[in-house]
Order: sequence, then C-alpha cells, then structure tokens
Amino acid sequence: MWRLPGSRVALRGVRTAVGRHTRAEAATETAAGAMERAVVRCVPSEPKLSLSFALADGSHKNMQRDQSEPLGRALSRIATNALKGHAKAAAAKKSRKNRPNASGGACAGPVPEPAAACEPVVKLYYREEAVAEDVLNVDAWQDGAVLQIGDVKYKVERNPPAFTELQLPRYIMAGFPVCPKLSLEFGDPANSLFRWYKEAKPGAAEPEGGSPSSLSPSSRFPSWTETGVNERVYTPSNADIGLRLKLHCTPGNGQRFGPSRELESVCPVEAGPGTCTFDQRHLYTKKVTDDSLIRTVSYNLLADTYAQTEFSRSVLYPYCAPYALELDYRQNLIQKELTGYNADLICLQEVDRNVFTDSLVPALEAFGLEGVFRIKQHEGLATFYRKTKFTLLSQHDISFHEALESDQLHKELLEKLVLYPSAQERVLQRSSVLQVSVLQSTKDSSKRICVANTHLYWHPKGGYIRLIQMAVALAHIRHVSCDLYPGIPVIFCGDFNSTPSTGMYHFAVNGSIPEDHEDWASNGEEERCNMSLTHVFKLKSACGEPAYTNYVGGFHGCLDYIFIDSNALEVEQVIPLPSHEEVTTHQALPSVSHPSDHIALVCDLKWK
Repeated sequence: MWRLPGSRVALRGVRTAVGRHTRAEAATETAAGAMERAVVRCVPSEPKLSLSFALADGSHKNMQRDQSEPLGRALSRIATNALKGHAKAAAAKKSRKNRPNASGGACAGPVPEPAAACEPVVKLYYREEAVAEDVLNVDAWQDGAVLQIGDVKYKVERNPPAFTELQLPRYIMAGFPVCPKLSLEFGDPANSLFRWYKEAKPGAAEPEGGSPSSLSPSSRFPSWTETGVNERVYTPSNADIGLRLKLHCTPGNGQRFGPSRELESVCPVEAGPGTCTFDQRHLYTKKVTDDSLIRTVSYNLLADTYAQTEFSRSVLYPYCAPYALELDYRQNLIQKELTGYNADLICLQEVDRNVFTDSLVPALEAFGLEGVFRIKQHEGLATFYRKTKFTLLSQHDISFHEALESDQLHKELLEKLVLYPSAQERVLQRSSVLQVSVLQSTKDSSKRICVANTHLYWHPKGGYIRLIQMAVALAHIRHVSCDLYPGIPVIFCGDFNSTPSTGMYHFAVNGSIPEDHEDWASNGEEERCNMSLTHVFKLKSACGEPAYTNYVGGFHGCLDYIFIDSNALEVEQVIPLPSHEEVTTHQALPSVSHPSDHIALVCDLKWK
C-alpha cells in the first residue's frame, strides 16, 4: 500500500520519478486503449481541490474536497455518487421498458425488478499500489495516479492545462479577424491547438441518392466543415457570409494537453463594409519593423459610453448610420485597424474597461502585444507594447488633480494656482489622468524608454486647464525619466485637445509659455490665471501638424500628437493619413468605414 513518504523532500523526489513513469505509461495506454480521464485541480493558495470525472451512466461529476481531508472520505463520497448514478440509470431503463409500444400496448412479458445495487469498490492507485486512505487529498491525488470506480479506471491528471474563459465575439464580419477571448490555467495560447470550422452550406451534408428525411440528423443539428485554419485567429471570407463558425481548441503548455473545448458563434458571419479608411495605410505596415525601429500608434477610439447616447446619434454624429455607432460593429473595425499596423507601441484614449478586457486584449495579444489599462471615470487609457521587443519595468500613472494637490513635485505650480481660486477650483474638478510606463528592450537591456499617454480636458474654453495639466504631466515625466531612470528617452502620446495654434502646443514644443499668453484667459477674465511655465524637454511632434486628426460634422482640426524626445529619437517614416476623399466619403467621422471620430497617428521611430 502506498503511503506518504516521511518528508516533503522525499515526496518531491517521488513526483520526479512518477513523471518519468507516467510518460512510459502513456505509450502503453495508447496501445491498449486510453483510460477515462479524472481531472484534479489543486492549487496551494486554495483550501479545496476539485475533482471532475464522468460516471458509467454518462453523468458528469464535479466535486470539491478539502485538501487536508483524508483520502478515504473522498473515496467514500465518490462511491455514494456512483451508487446514485447506478440507481438513476436503472430507474430510467425500467421506465423505458414500461412505455407503450408502437401498437399502443404495453411491452410483452413481465419486467424484472432491477437487482439491488451494491456500493461499488472505489480505490486510488499510485504506481500500481493502493493509496492509503489516511493520506491527505493534497498528497494522494498525484498526476498519473489511477482511480478505479467499480470496473472503470480513470487516469488522474493533476492540474492539466485548462481554459478558464473562452468566448467568441457576438458580431462577426467577413474580412475582419475573429479573435477569441481566452484565459488559461496551467497553459498558454502559444502551445495550445486551435481548429476552425464553418457551417456546411444548405444541401452540402445531404446523403447521396436523395434528399434528407425530416428525421435526419442534418435537419436538426448543423454539420460543420473544416476551414483549414489551425491558428488562434480566423478571418472569414465572403464565402462564409450567412454561416456560423465553430472553434475547437485544446489547451497546452508545451509538455501536455488538457481537455478540449468547443464553442459556436451565436450569429452567422455578416457582410463587411467594403473598403475602410485604413486599408491603404496597411500597405505601409505589412510587417513588424526590425529591432532598430519602434512603430508607434496614438489613437482616440471614441468610447462606447459616449458613442451610444441619443445626443451622439442626433447631434454629434447624425450623419453616421446608427448601426455603425454600435460597439459590436465598431470593435471589428478597431481590431482590424490596430492589428494591421503591426505596431510596437500603441497608446489609446477613450477606452472602455470592457473593451480593453473583452476586445483589445484578446485581439492584440493574439498578434504579440501586451497591454496595461488606467481608468479615468467612465473610460480610460491603454498602452500596448510588443512582447518580443519590450518588457514592462514599471508603471507610474497619476491623476492630475490628485498629483497637483499632494505631490511635492508640483508644489511651486500649486502655489501659483492658489492665487486664482476660480481657476484652481475648475482645475481640481477635472478627472484627467496620465499613464506612464517604463519599458526595457528585450534585445539590449541598456535601452529603456518612458512611454506616456494622456487625454487632456476637452472643453474648447479649457485652454488654461490643459496648460496646467500639461505642466503637471511634464514634471511627472521628468521625475520618471531623469530621477528614477536617468537619461531614458520619452515618447508622449495622446489626445491633447489642442490645435497647433494653442498655448498647450506652444508650451510643449518650445519649452516655455509666457504669463501673458491669451490662453490664460481662455474662459474669460474671471478665471484668468497668469503664470509663466517651463519644462526641460526638447519635444517635437513626430507626425508634424496634420490638417486634422479629428473630423466631425461641426469641427475638424489637429488634436492628437506623438511627442518625442528629439535628443534621443528621430522619425524614420510617418504613415500617411487617409486622404480627404476617404475621410469624407460618408460626410464625416465616425462612419461605416471608420470606427472613431479621430484618426490614428502612426510613425516609425528610431534611436539616435
């Protein structure tokens, strides 16, 4: 009888030997016929383990047992469950025999009473020895052990790779990538298997020699054909329009695979919008850049919380088809646009939290990027970076009003602002935030970079508020890039809600703003707050000053920038913006062919 060795060290040695033993067993099982599977999930940080297996009657059992419980109690519970399953199966069999036959009469002959069921023998074996019933569950349920319930044997798989979440998008369009949302435990997507199917077209599954009968399986259940795509992402073609999709996936970790799962799309594939504003831009970004370049994107996505309002539909974007403002539709366009840029850094504004977790992370992760999120109020900021090029060293996010009030970095600025109580009150009411991430090159650990991302206050008369927010941002970025990580270059992306003629832009690129600049009275004399500001950086707009990055019915202008530290970085190329004809095809933005009221800025940067 197998018992727990006297020490944990000894047990670890046994586990190593068992690993070699079970691999040999696997080859034997393949030849002799695989055993049923009993899956055990046992995590040190949790008090209970879970045990999952199928009984002979077809029922599936999921049990939760204390890790510190003796094995004998768990086996006794399994035996009870098996006995109940046997009784249910016998009762169902008796019920079927007592049903009237096709002629309306009862089945001929008496129906024998089922024999009283005995509780089945339930044992756990490890290396062909029965495990003692006083061994604790945490130690008894080893990988490769064999659970026997009556005549049925189950191979125990402890902590195999498993999907904890698996979901397909609700709305799928031809020509747009389908990126399943998935989370794994004890595994990773790169070592998992994926296989895509599509519904067979009507008539494709009919049997030869005639039409299917009304009772044929194909009339009640869809039949599926392989697409030939065995990757995580599938892009439907026009031939898939009207058909649903199915994904079969098997989680893996490079050493073994866990239980497979299947899921089907809720709705069939819809037709896409045709040519989009970003299609031509993708011709410049077909491949990921080499290690000397950093392809950078800044993009205000238009938060769903703002797009899906009656005010947006009737006042802001009355020219946009209502369905093109719906999140399910826009997410398809956003995913295709962002993944098609093959970017190394992506800074996004107006990101809904659920869009980040349910749409952006699954899509961009599938294309090699990892992201971090910072909430504002109803939406926030997201920064993604290519995992083969960068690792995340640290994050230094702030809320402008909190930093201004409490951080000694901004003591001098706050002392200037308190002289203007009305302006101070307005500034401290704003919820704007700054996201700051320090990244390190995976190829050269001496290369680090400070990536900042923000969305400044939006109101047309809020020029002085944006000036103060920018002063707080640059002081904080200076602290990170000069004090915490001395000498690292800066990339500062965002929707700054400021055209090139404003004080904010002048301050950013010139390093100072005089106290008599007109933007200090942007909201009238009552809120005037004259002060001079300076910063230490030598910033330039990497994409220059486009005619517009925001184009709506009542306004168009350049509000978005990728500011770079021109002492350390230079621009290799700027990806051309969509043509004016493309932007105005449907009058303005957003539209059926463009998901936001802003246009993404895309450029390739390189180290000097």
